[in-house]
Amino acid sequence: MRWQGQELGVADADALPGMERIDGLVRSVTTPEFAGMTFHEVQCKSALNRVPGASAMPFDWTVNPYRGCSHACVYCFARGTHEYLDLDAGRDFDSQIVVKINVADVLAREVNRGSWARESVALGTNTDPYQRAEGRYRLMPGIIDALTASGTPFSVLTKGTLIRRDLPLLRDAAASVPVSIAMSIAVADEHLRAAIEPGAPSFQARLDTVRAAADAGFRVTVFLMPIVPHLNDSVAVLDDALRRIKDAGAGRVVWGAMHLRPGVKPWFMQWLEREHPQLVSSYRGLYPGASVGAPKAYRSWLAQRVRPLLRLHRLNGAEEDDTPRFAPRPGPVVTTARGRAAAEAAPMLF
Repeated sequence: MRWQGQELGVADADALPGMERIDGLVRSVTTPEFAGMTFHEVQCKSALNRVPGASAMPFDWTVNPYRGCSHACVYCFARGTHEYLDLDAGRDFDSQIVVKINVADVLAREVNRGSWARESVALGTNTDPYQRAEGRYRLMPGIIDALTASGTPFSVLTKGTLIRRDLPLLRDAAASVPVSIAMSIAVADEHLRAAIEPGAPSFQARLDTVRAAADAGFRVTVFLMPIVPHLNDSVAVLDDALRRIKDAGAGRVVWGAMHLRPGVKPWFMQWLEREHPQLVSSYRGLYPGASVGAPKAYRSWLAQRVRPLLRLHRLNGAEEDDTPRFAPRPGPVVTTARGRAAAEAAPMLF
């Protein structure tokens, strides 16, 4: 086990490419508890990330305590961000996890500055804050405390059942600031789920987490995303998933067809060729060349299936447009011009 990490700023001949001089690297750690994974512990200089002005996201600020994700979702849009570290968007994204060990302290300083306007902060917009590593590093309680103490509203989007650990803390936070919780749950068939989201909790485990959050007083939104063409888009599959989501106590569902961004598409297509070779030609037609989203014709066809089922199960939902929305807006609070515009245009969208 490599428990002794390199000193800050000192090159490590044994480090992975891109990690030799990663800014703020404290040490790289492996442990049998997380076989096949390496955690690169770093001291971050900032915690709040400003969303680019050109973005269509209805929030301006995010916090991401981790880079890379052990959920290993084949379709994950964030895979391409690992290439900035000279790591690959495939296996490295799943197994080389960057951990910002001081993120809560840095965040506390940032949100207590006089210039901080207490705009809404979204958690879970890049990689999951409640992936398995959170059970070891426990970064989220400090993040929640920092946001709450400063009067900053926030939202959490996750696939991770570890959020149940923090439900009492989140409930206490919601007494002071707007807090919203969303769970990403899309693949009800466990065989498919294990293949396409191999490190993520099961569909039922996530439903149980929705129930726990609802029992704690939250109106939980479920992201029925991604709906994967030809794999979980049949009426029977969608109907069963929505029925179970409703029975778990979800307040509403937001849905959308799968996006395949440049850093993701090659990895997904490799998986598809291995697991469902009969669908490769169809996907090349649906996502040709540099195309990211499913074509309008498919999305319209999908809407004709999903919308009646949302009405049937009394789940007020909103479909994803060409720009995915990854985190819920807390309550009725709209604190930015972009957020106000989004609210006026589509108040039920994230």
